[in-house]
Amino acid sequence: MKATLMRTRLLVAVVGLATLLAACGSSSKSGSGSVTLNGSGSTFQKTFDDATIAAFAASNSDITINYAGGGSGQGKSDLQAKNVEFAGTDSLPKPADLPKYQGGDLLYFPTVAAPITVSYNLKGVSSLRLSDKTLAKIFAVKITKWNDKAIAADNPGASLPGTSITVAHRADGSGTTSNFTKFLNAVDPTDWTLGSSDTVDWAPGTQAGTGNPGVAQIVQQTDGAIGYVDLADATKSKLSLASIENKTGAFVAPTLAGAAAAVKSSTINANLTYDPINAPGADAYPITSPTWILVYANQTDKAKGTALKTFLQFVYDKGEGLAAANNYAALPADLVQKATAQLASLKIPA
Repeated sequence: MKATLMRTRLLVAVVGLATLLAACGSSSKSGSGSVTLNGSGSTFQKTFDDATIAAFAASNSDITINYAGGGSGQGKSDLQAKNVEFAGTDSLPKPADLPKYQGGDLLYFPTVAAPITVSYNLKGVSSLRLSDKTLAKIFAVKITKWNDKAIAADNPGASLPGTSITVAHRADGSGTTSNFTKFLNAVDPTDWTLGSSDTVDWAPGTQAGTGNPGVAQIVQQTDGAIGYVDLADATKSKLSLASIENKTGAFVAPTLAGAAAAVKSSTINANLTYDPINAPGADAYPITSPTWILVYANQTDKAKGTALKTFLQFVYDKGEGLAAANNYAALPADLVQKATAQLASLKIPA
């Protein structure tokens, strides 16, 4: 009887100790408990963001990250109002808009780069080259037929139909639009007169889609359509992609290697911004988009600030390795090092 009682007491003690150790192990991971971070913005980088967030969640169950997309313009507006903890964007805030950010100074964390493809749908044409000025004229609706002499000159020997061209573009404020129009403005400001911004006043008769997927859908469903779409969504939609004339006069396909070459030849600024549009180099794809995660330098919530720093660290430790599989070019090693070092600039309450 005494032996049975002793064994029972010993069992209770062991179970109690195991429960205590389990609780200690759990609390060491979650710290002050579960945390939710919200982000919105760029659809161009969303495929990469979603893949990185999923991988992060697998090893950080106490941190939930939601990323809504909505376009770079939406992400920047949401961050201005402090409706989100971070914004994804392919375009930089304009200097005049910086005072609108209620949380103060911003930090720019570069993530990945990728080609902005010129996707098209033209029966019987599986290969297409477009010079920079021809492209500007098409999107300015100054070239309206696929058998136009300018397109024919870019594609000697090709059999081009007289199909009408339907220009597809973004309906929402978009970093993809900003970078694409930046290229058109750089190579042919005479024909392209709409400038460069997240939104522009497109010519009548063009069609608008929401997000990169929306533009891809228009191109996919419309014979004679042409639009600008990130590589990830263009690949998902199985669109035909044109080769575009770069700064050296070479026609370059929208590949990850071409995007990486554009980034490599770009100047990296002290705040980790850079511009790979129309970058020099024979191998550079000329319409390459950068991407960033924007956050406030001064974090006001300890738990959220710590979680945000943990996520950003993961982006550079693990996320970059997911880039190629999701149709993005990873950052050069030296830029990754600079971005990792910038994490020390996040000010988190004690």
